Amino acid sequence: MTDSVAIVLVSGGLDSMISAALAREAGYRLYALSFDYNQRHHIELAAARRVAAALGAERHIVMPMDLRAFGGSALTADIDVPKDGVGDDIPVTYVPARNTIFLSLALGWAEASGARDIYIGVNALDYSGYPDCRPEFIEGFEKLAELATKAGVEGAPFRIRAPLQHMTKADIVREGTRLGLDMGLSWSCYDPAPGGLHCGLCDSCRLRAKGFEEAGIPDPTQYAAHP
Repeated sequence: MTDSVAIVLVSGGLDSMISAALAREAGYRLYALSFDYNQRHHIELAAARRVAAALGAERHIVMPMDLRAFGGSALTADIDVPKDGVGDDIPVTYVPARNTIFLSLALGWAEASGARDIYIGVNALDYSGYPDCRPEFIEGFEKLAELATKAGVEGAPFRIRAPLQHMTKADIVREGTRLGLDMGLSWSCYDPAPGGLHCGLCDSCRLRAKGFEEAGIPDPTQYAAHP
């Protein structure tokens, strides 16, 4: 147990919620960081605020930026979100270098606040198509953090914690249940349906629904359609 601060990336999604809750369980005080990057919708930011409050984050920064200026993703450009099932290739919902950008800003806040631990809810099994969710990326960024910061070169390195790295979505759902979380506070859908419903057909909805089904745990999510 510790009373140190951890920077926790909170997107509003299920994975980041569980990751942050595990930081809390480990005894860390939470500084939550979310990003308003001009993404396709802002429902997930409302979820991020709910999650940060529910987990008792001492601070919650919603950092503004405009990744839509770059485009290159179905989440930041006028590109249709695919609805035909999860494939093996890197999907168009990948946002170029997003986790590198997010972790860099989290690193800046960590150094400024004296925190040494950064929690991110990446998952390599269900999201194997995303290069910035792989263990090699997390290890590489941790090394970069050591080389790129005053704290790192002075012998106080940072730790990038990815506690969900090797879990299936069903494992993650079970962990949320074990932690006693209201997983209905989270939001996963890339393309919300009218009425504030999850579309049910995008990759993220499919993986979320599959996780609850395989875990044998009731899904609190309201879907407009079921795959």
